[in-house]
Amino acid sequence: MKIIKKYSAPFLVFLMIAGFSNFLAANDTIIIKAVGTWDYFTNYQKHEGPFWNKRIAQVSDGQIIGEIKPHTELGLQGYEIMRLVKNGVFDFAFGLPGYVVPESEIFEGADLSSLVQNIDVQKQVAHAYFPTLERAFAEKYNAKLMMLYPFPSQMLWCSRKVSNIEDLKGKRIRVFLTTLGDFVEGVGAIPVSVPYNDVPEALEKGIVDCVITGTMSAYTSKLYKVASHGFTLRVGWGLAFGAMNMNKWNLLSSEQKALLKNEIAVLTESMWQETAKEDAVALACLSKGPCAIGDIGNMVMVEPSKSDLIVRNKIAMDVILPRWAERCGPECAANWNRTVGKILDLRAEAKAR
Repeated sequence: MKIIKKYSAPFLVFLMIAGFSNFLAANDTIIIKAVGTWDYFTNYQKHEGPFWNKRIAQVSDGQIIGEIKPHTELGLQGYEIMRLVKNGVFDFAFGLPGYVVPESEIFEGADLSSLVQNIDVQKQVAHAYFPTLERAFAEKYNAKLMMLYPFPSQMLWCSRKVSNIEDLKGKRIRVFLTTLGDFVEGVGAIPVSVPYNDVPEALEKGIVDCVITGTMSAYTSKLYKVASHGFTLRVGWGLAFGAMNMNKWNLLSSEQKALLKNEIAVLTESMWQETAKEDAVALACLSKGPCAIGDIGNMVMVEPSKSDLIVRNKIAMDVILPRWAERCGPECAANWNRTVGKILDLRAEAKAR
């Protein structure tokens, strides 16, 4: 008993020091638990997955290690992702603003349907609206917005002939965002919600006449087997975000923060460039080729005419922007007018009642 008394105090001190050292060593490495988008889309395969599973560990010399899985593999729908980030279940998430719209309609503002036909202009819109979304992510989810990036542009794919925007009247069209539903109703068509995996069957069985989805996803899901025509009016860009739990962000050193910001900036730019290329590749593959990634779809591609764009502009002014301004409120609309509106020379105003 005397021996135990003699050495117990120093031994306890040793254990405390050793334990503290192990704690420091364990915390030298920051592990980022991330969730990605769809495993069957190239954004995850080429960018989201490799960035967290490989790239960040390499460039940080193992100080930051990422672990990511797509939400499809995790059995998530997408709409719950940012709540899980807020609660610390995930440290980082990629996702669509449409997933967070239930928290605030302000998240729709960077990708309102059909307003932008050019990817370079869409990039300007994303840059202009970034500070607005940055504040919203911080306030709603205690998260730091790190990036905005596009999926290939969203177009219309129809099972029967479509020659112009007027031909969409009365058709049942698959949508996945509220603002896309506004566009569809604006052309006199009927919006229908269909999960992405069910889109080919819905077209084949006549549940819908047309679907809205991205160019590359239309090709990879082989819509050309059930759809004969593509109407290449861009009705959206599938603009996506990358956001990080603020508590996790604050655990990083200033050097680690700088490294992560720089790497994400590089990732973002590569995704914008890749999307522009994918649009062209997918459209070629869906139509007459050439196609280096698979079969040629032989779909008929119909480009919007000047008169189609005039109709589109009227729908934007009379339906899409007023409805969004009504949902989002006067302050939100005024902020949009100061940012995105200046770039597009448009104003969002709710209709007087």
